[in-house]
Amino acid sequence: MDALRGTDPARIGEHTLLARLGAGGMGQVYLGRSPGGRLVAVKVIRDEITGHPEALARFRREAETVRAVRSAYTANLIDASLAAPPYWLATEYVAGPTLGRAVATRGALPADTCLRLFAALAEGLASVHAYGVTHRDLKPQNVILGAQGPQLIDFGIAKGVGATALTQDGQAPGTPGFTAPEVLVGGGSGGGSGDGSGDGGGKADVFALGATMAYAATGRPPYGTGDAATVSYRAVHEPVDLAGVEPGLAALIGACVAKDPAARPGLPEVIARCGVRDALIDDPVYLGLGTLGEAVPVHEMRTQGPGLPYGYTPTDLAVAAPGTAPAEATARRGRAGMWVAAVAVVAALSLAAWKLVPFGGGDGEAGRGGDASAGAAGTPGRTPGAAGAGGTPAATGGTGATPAASGGPAGKPPAEYIEGNRISRYFWLPSTDPERAAHGTGACNLGVEQKPPGADFQAGAEVVGKSVKISMRVKYAESSPTKPDPYYVSVAVRAPHDLDPQTGKPFPMDNRSVGFTSKPVDIYGKWKTGEYLTLTYPDDFAEHVNGKTYPGVPLANDPGDWTLVFYHVEDDPAQYASFHCTGFRVE
Repeated sequence: MDALRGTDPARIGEHTLLARLGAGGMGQVYLGRSPGGRLVAVKVIRDEITGHPEALARFRREAETVRAVRSAYTANLIDASLAAPPYWLATEYVAGPTLGRAVATRGALPADTCLRLFAALAEGLASVHAYGVTHRDLKPQNVILGAQGPQLIDFGIAKGVGATALTQDGQAPGTPGFTAPEVLVGGGSGGGSGDGSGDGGGKADVFALGATMAYAATGRPPYGTGDAATVSYRAVHEPVDLAGVEPGLAALIGACVAKDPAARPGLPEVIARCGVRDALIDDPVYLGLGTLGEAVPVHEMRTQGPGLPYGYTPTDLAVAAPGTAPAEATARRGRAGMWVAAVAVVAALSLAAWKLVPFGGGDGEAGRGGDASAGAAGTPGRTPGAAGAGGTPAATGGTGATPAASGGPAGKPPAEYIEGNRISRYFWLPSTDPERAAHGTGACNLGVEQKPPGADFQAGAEVVGKSVKISMRVKYAESSPTKPDPYYVSVAVRAPHDLDPQTGKPFPMDNRSVGFTSKPVDIYGKWKTGEYLTLTYPDDFAEHVNGKTYPGVPLANDPGDWTLVFYHVEDDPAQYASFHCTGFRVE
């Protein structure tokens, strides 16, 4: 969200403009306030496009579509002016990041979260299809993760039953990698819908839904990167990228992106196969995504819109200005967090606070069972790196760019240990699906502060008798011709409850300490062989607080759900940032 510029109008219609939310190929989106004080998103078409008949037709169609569709999954139209310049429309303002921004910032989502989101988006599409409208440009950048659930935006190339497609010869609507093969090859708008839309584009929307969820589950474009022709060729002829995705989720995504439209499931079947048993807004990972407070830029994935040359970029909504501390979010299961950015101060301390040195501001980690600040707030004395992958299930990997090598300024060696100088509010919870939970699948309640190292970081934990074997590696690092720069990692193991430092026995309250940590090790220590680095708890772990060292306690002291947080360590014991979170259960 950016401040208004001198060239921006003060008002559009009756709406007072407050800030810039985003920009795209067709125009600018502003945050506005209605005369009655309601926040609205005002989309204004660019002056240079007003003389383009096909672009104006597209904009009018978007307004007509938004006016016609009344759904819990779409922002309702508030007002519009389509008769004379400036052309604009105002919709309900939905605070929250786009799915594209959330995944780019936090990384791939856990399988459980993906299934809940999958079902919600399928239900949203079905509600749109019920009005005889197909979206035709569903993609991660057109999904806002709102407090009450996802919202579908940008109906600029949506198509109603019997409507004429606004597409130039030789061009297909939609976004490469998310557009169905039958649309790309010009064989129609998508075959029979199979879900009551009455329009062939229903099956094309199912394809786009599958491709969108492939991105959410992997953190990677579903058909790779490249120019539009290359990506589109892959979408028509090659399989979708589902490497590392949980098998059940992968099977459902694969069915949705089948090359033959007739082989794709209808939206009711998609919802049923997701097997959702609780609300998406109760999902701790989904809640954590709502605290993202960064402005959303122009779409990374460009839309080739009908009537426009390739490269049109529809407008995205933003939440808060860069550098603005995000809002506190209540992360207790069953409650949605606050989704509007604000400066937050965390005051709740657990009984373990006797261990902690004083600190100011936020602690960089949001909480369970109370108010929580988001990871962007950071810890005094440390600047968090680029935000990274969300909490992922055990034995699965995050994705993302490789952060700078650790070791401190001028190549200093890493700290010998990390200081337990902060409150940690990460909590790992097993899957709500009994079968997945039995296999150790679960998710952390919060995202992390940095992207994991390498293209495919993998980590897992296995309880073996009275110890836990913890493994980690960067997959495919061995394919590099030279050893990557050192990247030092300390793993924190934390019991579910606060522990008495004298006896090692648990207190009856949540643990908010950093936990028992390992000596920092270079994740590329076994680079040549591609083997996992392994650590054993409690043997390789101790807690370091205020100059004192406490050995790891036996697992049997505190049965329940233990949390593992992987930290990128610098040359100062107090300088470290999380990049991965998982956990395990002690019976």
